[in-house]
Amino acid sequence: MEGLQFPFPAAAVILTPERTCSSSNAALTKTTRPKTRLPSPDYSIVIPAYNERDRIIATLERIVAYSGQHGWEAEVLVVDDGSRDETAEIVRQFSMRNPTVRLLRNPGNRGKGYSVRHGMLRATGNILLFTDADLASPIEEAEKLFSAVAAGADIAIGSRWMKSELQTHRQPLHRQVMGRIFNLLMRLTLRLNFKDTQCGFKVFKRSTSQAIFQFQRIERWGFDPELLYLARKFKLKVVEIPVAWAHQEGARIHPVRDGLRMFGELLTVRWNAIRGKYAKPAAPDLA
Repeated sequence: MEGLQFPFPAAAVILTPERTCSSSNAALTKTTRPKTRLPSPDYSIVIPAYNERDRIIATLERIVAYSGQHGWEAEVLVVDDGSRDETAEIVRQFSMRNPTVRLLRNPGNRGKGYSVRHGMLRATGNILLFTDADLASPIEEAEKLFSAVAAGADIAIGSRWMKSELQTHRQPLHRQVMGRIFNLLMRLTLRLNFKDTQCGFKVFKRSTSQAIFQFQRIERWGFDPELLYLARKFKLKVVEIPVAWAHQEGARIHPVRDGLRMFGELLTVRWNAIRGKYAKPAAPDLA
């Protein structure tokens, strides 16, 4: 991480939709903003959410309870990706009772990659975790990734396939096959040597997050390989950690349609690299 220079000040990457308000509203926001800055929490937990009304409460209760039991100074950011159900309102009401929980909203349905980037760039913790709303990897497994970062890793990624016996409920066979095919294509296209890039359970140092997410361009399912490609480009230390995992019903990814799109996104990452897209300042568009 030493010697890595950000292309613009860190403050520039923390962009919010409110920046698009009228000048009068912007002035009002500026004058009412507290002058004192609260200390950063130890951890930020980012949860991308789309139509998650049936399980988001259980997920938040589990995370908040575990965090409290282990004395974490933590914030939880739920990023609503234009849900058509009551997800945003449910989270808003929950946050009124639990001030460590914050709701962020995307401008419409932009994709999981966009949601994760939005949350990671708005997070204030020293260590940042993003996890799926279904907690396919239990929050208890976060300790493994936090320990890896504490031991010197810049990024720690959960892996379902380093120790497949940790999977308590496996995916259907056709999804396992598609996942292995995607992993092979990823290795051939981006030369990334990971057993599992798609597990939605990853931890970043704050400085690493600021360095990488400002360059992220893939907004949907194929964003994970792009992040790991950027990590290699910036010579960051990435550690793959076996974690417990269980397939959850109701997954929205289509193995064929989305699989083809994700392969196209791998090619986009390679093309972006050839064109020098990852060598130029690229402030994230969160407006």
